Amino acid sequence: MRARSTDSDAPFALTHLHKSANRIYCLNRAARAQGLHPGMPHADAHAFCPDLISQPADLPGDARFQQMLARWATRYCPWIGLEGPHGLVLDVTGSTHLWPDEATMLGDMKQRLSRAGIHALIGIADTRGASWALALHGGGIAQPGQTEARIARLPVSALRIAEKTCVSLERLGLRTIADLIALPRPTVTRRFGAEVLLRLDQALGAQPESISPLSDPPHYGVRMTLPEPIGLTSDVMAGTQRLLTRLCETLKEQEVGARVLQLTLRRVDQDSQQVELRLARPLRDAGRILPLFERGVGEVEAGFGIDMMRLEATQVEPLPVKQVTHIAGRDKDKLDDLITRIGTRIGLENVQRFLPADSHIPERSFTIAAAAFSEPEGSWVALHPRPLKLFTPEPIAGHGNRPPKSFRWRNMSLSTGRATGPERIAPEWWMADENWRAGLRDYWRVETRQGRRLWLFHTPQNPGWFVQGEFA
Repeated sequence: MRARSTDSDAPFALTHLHKSANRIYCLNRAARAQGLHPGMPHADAHAFCPDLISQPADLPGDARFQQMLARWATRYCPWIGLEGPHGLVLDVTGSTHLWPDEATMLGDMKQRLSRAGIHALIGIADTRGASWALALHGGGIAQPGQTEARIARLPVSALRIAEKTCVSLERLGLRTIADLIALPRPTVTRRFGAEVLLRLDQALGAQPESISPLSDPPHYGVRMTLPEPIGLTSDVMAGTQRLLTRLCETLKEQEVGARVLQLTLRRVDQDSQQVELRLARPLRDAGRILPLFERGVGEVEAGFGIDMMRLEATQVEPLPVKQVTHIAGRDKDKLDDLITRIGTRIGLENVQRFLPADSHIPERSFTIAAAAFSEPEGSWVALHPRPLKLFTPEPIAGHGNRPPKSFRWRNMSLSTGRATGPERIAPEWWMADENWRAGLRDYWRVETRQGRRLWLFHTPQNPGWFVQGEFA
């Protein structure tokens, strides 16, 4: 458990929802001393320990931290696996000679973890099961050949067997591993099944138990060394095509798409130039990506020639395989490619689109988002037409609760031909908006004799007329 910054000596536990109840997920030594244990209902834990401090567990965050801790542990050995959601298992068979002894290696582990605020229990033994048993009960080292003597006094729960089985064994008086070893094996198998003896044999080394190491994260980079330097744009594009084909095969295997690509071109004078391509959508189609590199490659200064090319996908996103039908159009692909081309010039963040928002207030009925990082979704629902152009309300002269017959707007003299309305819109009282604090608005669609189709509103509580939009 990672140490807390304050009140580290107080009973503390992490909780999570399990089997329709909020239960203890992890707890510190002070909480264990109060008789609490993992899996215990949170309400019962508070009844036993009123001073218990608890917080919800972040299970996805714990999984990410466990993966990072596994990468850190490669400083001690290359063969590392996960031991459930709370631990790691390391095969240090060929690494202990790098230290004076195993105790020194164990001390170095604890010291470095302690600096990071992590309280860890570490066990070292000839077998995986014995190491787990030692770690679970305070840690320590079992010297070679002394595994059975070292774990014999430990409770049967140290054998990684089901909790229900442990309770049954303890009720029969079999509290330690030594008590279990002394029993006839056929009796144990007949009463408790094969799992108990399997775990016992694995802990004592009679049964082998492998460690499944964590696989290395996929690397999305390819390179090509040229026998002769090149300098023409067409040659660089041809090399980029070969690299893209290889890279897209890897992306397809992992079912991901590249979002950011970086092409590195090394010249014969050891100087390097980079061409970065940011895509509007994750892609792994070499035919679509290659033309998007033309502008960047055309600006490269080849100097005396380029002798090495490297292409790397620096940012990827999931892109699962989809069913393709004969009626599937490519209009969306063309739009995404266009956004990418424009984005390489002005930046992807500057290519924006309007998205509908859940509000009946005209100014709040939409949001603006970058087109490359959003999807066109939803639709505007309005009982009455809305203008194509919407701007800040502009006051005009008018009296009464009907649109003025003639008015002046933007240095133009206009006269009302036909008016449709009113449409009353009330403010959203739960939102703080200075422009709508005045109260109600009565909106009118006004067609002027000069051809302008405007959207006017009148404020009854503070009489006045304003123009806020214009229809196409």
